[in-house]
Amino acid sequence: MKQGKLLDSFAMVSYLNREMGFQKVLEAMADAQRSADTVFMNDVNIGEVYYILHRKRGSDKAQYFLESIIPSLPLSLVSNSLDDVIEAAKIKAEYPLSFADCFAVATAKKKGLAVLTGDPEFKRIEHLVTVEWL
Repeated sequence: MKQGKLLDSFAMVSYLNREMGFQKVLEAMADAQRSADTVFMNDVNIGEVYYILHRKRGSDKAQYFLESIIPSLPLSLVSNSLDDVIEAAKIKAEYPLSFADCFAVATAKKKGLAVLTGDPEFKRIEHLVTVEWL
């Protein structure tokens, strides 16, 4: 059985900018469309992509990402309960990751997903979750 995938913000930005590794993100989404698999993304990581786009391309492009791109992709968005926030905080307390990355790790752990990323920070937590590198 194939393991489900979770995109972090690095993977989504790579996909949007057609940067190195974007083909793996495209492939994961194409696989999801052809099968019953789902590609997941945590709401906090969506917010991180939003602010990156807002800073680099302006508010209109960031809003377009939210209103047009996200709904068009085969993504299942994961919202966070207080328990989820605390789990991410525990990871943050133990590992030198950004808080947003901790949400990706916590979600992947909880759902048994592989994190699709090119962010070298994830080398520090490969013993916690499966990491598929872009």
